[in-house]
Amino acid sequence: MMNTSTSAGAVRFSPRRVGAMVLRYWYLLRSSWPRLLELVYWPAVQLLTWGFIQLYVADNATFFARAGGAFIGAVLLWDILMRGQLGFSVSFLEEMWARNMGNLLMSPLTTAEFVASLMIMSIVRLAVGMVPVSVMAIFFFDFNLYAMGFALAAFFANLILTSWSVGLVVSGLVLRNGLGAEGLAWTIMFLFMPLACVYYPVAVLPDWLQQVAWVLPPTYVFEGMRTLLIDHVFRADLMLQALALNAVLFAAAAWAFSRLVESARDQGSLIAAGE
Repeated sequence: MMNTSTSAGAVRFSPRRVGAMVLRYWYLLRSSWPRLLELVYWPAVQLLTWGFIQLYVADNATFFARAGGAFIGAVLLWDILMRGQLGFSVSFLEEMWARNMGNLLMSPLTTAEFVASLMIMSIVRLAVGMVPVSVMAIFFFDFNLYAMGFALAAFFANLILTSWSVGLVVSGLVLRNGLGAEGLAWTIMFLFMPLACVYYPVAVLPDWLQQVAWVLPPTYVFEGMRTLLIDHVFRADLMLQALALNAVLFAAAAWAFSRLVESARDQGSLIAAGE
């Protein structure tokens, strides 16, 4: 028979046990800089993005009469950038969740082959999500993304290169730091939203922040998209500048990923892929 006094004591609320659990979660939070960064990250991104949009709307009220599909185009191109990175990172995370990364990197599979497979899956996942949405844009809003023709190819190439570069760095950080850094895969791309001027021109930003924006390849894509849809002019020069920046960014990301893989091997992180 169950001891009544023991049962009663077991269900009694204990502030000490609550404090012990809070302490456990605090130690987990404090030990992972990505988790700490995430607490500040979302409020800051929301504030900057919508703050600059508000400035743009207030100063350019007449713009919206001739904007056409600029905002729908921005939404669709942003989705290419974000989903491209997520498609890359999620395929990588599938191996981390399955604790299969050590097996893969100890097999004859080379790092370059592994990265190439992640790139292909990024495009596959992106196509599965983007094709139906782009068709919906035609039927619901009479906006045909594919009518951009060659310009769309240039936009896509630059955005997907940026997404792969970010995916490489994020994957390397998760591999090196464990799944405690997994949140970066879902959040880091949103850092680009206010700085890449997805929904407003670079001129809206403060002068000092404009210099930062022009270092990012997506900025040239979104500026080029607005020029094409509003002024009906394709800016090939912007696409070439974005391509040059992407080449540097991808090379740096590939180098960082290889270094993080080597560091993970040295530290034994390939097997211990937990928090």
